[in-house]
Amino acid sequence: MTDMSLGIARSIIAAAFDRGKADGFAPLTVVVLDSGGHVVAVERQDGSSNRRFDIAYGKAHGAVSLGVGSRALSVRAQAEPHFISSATAAIGGSLIPVPGGVLARDASGRLVGAVGVSGDKSDNDEIAAVAGIEAAGLTAVTG
Repeated sequence: MTDMSLGIARSIIAAAFDRGKADGFAPLTVVVLDSGGHVVAVERQDGSSNRRFDIAYGKAHGAVSLGVGSRALSVRAQAEPHFISSATAAIGGSLIPVPGGVLARDASGRLVGAVGVSGDKSDNDEIAAVAGIEAAGLTAVTG
């Protein structure tokens, strides 16, 4: 059984930043939450714009709150906009239904948290989140 420790969260952030740098992404902000939706760690790269935390947090928080990655929430937002609007209100407004919010599961499949990334195109944000999660030895769930 794995918990989202500060050490794991920091390794996720470092690997996400490394992937972003390697792929030439714009400056990123990465938020790591535990399975209860609490912030474990957050970092922003120099040049990441001032509200990127809110977006990254909303991606991760929405994912962990509803139990699916924010890519799946994006699809659902198109098919059922009233549901996403209602869910956003129910969880306090912190739900951003675009790619970049990825669930993290341990080897047994247990949810240990979520990672939200913002700064580049949403698909690239998701790539960085997945890279961070996998580098920490966890399984990334985007859908």
